[in-house]
Parts: sequence; structure tokens; C-alpha cells
Amino acid sequence: MTQQIGIFGTSSMALETRDVAEALGYSVFFVAPDASNSQEWPSECEVVVESDVYLFSNARFVIGIGEGAVRQRIVQRHANTLGFTNLIHPSATFGHGQRQHIETLRGVIVCAGVRLTHNIQVGNFTIFNLNVTVSHDVVMGDYVTLSPQACVLGHVHIQPNVWVGAGAVINQGSVSAPRTIGTNTLVGSGAVVVADCEPNSVYVGVPARKVK
Repeated sequence: MTQQIGIFGTSSMALETRDVAEALGYSVFFVAPDASNSQEWPSECEVVVESDVYLFSNARFVIGIGEGAVRQRIVQRHANTLGFTNLIHPSATFGHGQRQHIETLRGVIVCAGVRLTHNIQVGNFTIFNLNVTVSHDVVMGDYVTLSPQACVLGHVHIQPNVWVGAGAVINQGSVSAPRTIGTNTLVGSGAVVVADCEPNSVYVGVPARKVK
């Protein structure tokens, strides 16, 4: 019997997550926050409302929502009742020991074309979107989102709930002074980070500068 997987979310990230799940042979259904969201979703998608997820206790679950803070709230509501799993697209590639590390975690989504090299510490419920690359000696907190084609170079610390936009580059730090992206910070699409980023901030541009 095909294993069912429930994907929290009714947005484009949820559909991208479906692609990964189907590549792995899962039977997919979506979880909407309420009935109004489920009615707006494409008709070919099976959708249940969040209040009914207990009816699917034998299924696995992931959260296909880009915003880390939203993923965190969902986990807080269901951590003790639902089985959250990882999804790793078959085309993703990993350096020595990296896949084994991710398999010890929960809720990590790795989309097609992702490359992780070695000695990378990944947080729970992190999303690696299409064609993301992460180099050596990177530390990532929980609920980080790396958008398509983001590039993180070596010796970088990304704290929890960071969003890195599409095509952004976070340049490398060093062993003694890792480049740090502070908690809850957003790095805009196409930005090039060459210095540390403060928490709870927004950085854009080349080189990246704080705008909020």
C-alpha cells in the first residue's frame, strides 16, 4: 500500500513540496488551515482542514510553507500528535555524511537540484528550495528557508527563522569569524551578503545593506 503524506499549506511552496513527495512515491493530500482555504485550492487536489488531521494519524506529514514562523506554529500545535518526516528529492546530492545527518532530523524539505557539501549542520524544518547550494562548515538553525538558487558559502552561521531569497549569495566567513545571519532576518532575492546581518532585519542589494 502506498504511504500517504499530508502537506500543510495551500500555496506554491506546497505544490513544490508535492513534486518532491511524488518523486518519492507518496500519495499526497494537503492540509488547509480552514474550509475557506480549501475551497480556493485547485480542484484536483485532495484537501483536508487542519482540524481533521487527527483522522490521518497513520500518515506522515511535512510543512510546505515558506515562512519559518508559520511552520514553527504548526509544529507547536501538532508536535505530539503527528509524525513529521523529511522529504529529499532523488536528484539532490550530498557530501560525506550529510544525508545521514539530515535523516536524524524532522521536517526538512530538500527540493530538486540541491547540493550540500560537507560538515553542514542543518536545523529541523528547514527548506532547501530548487538548486540551492550550501558549502562546507555551515551551521543552520531551525525553520530556515533557502529560496531557489540561493548560494551559501563556507563558514556561515544562519540562525533560526531566516529567509534567504532567490539567487541570493551569502559570502564566506572564516573559522575564527563565521559570517552570521541573525535570527528572523530576511535576505532579499539577488542580494550579495559580505558582512554579518543583524537579527530581525531586512537586507537587500549588492552588496547587501540593511533597509529595515
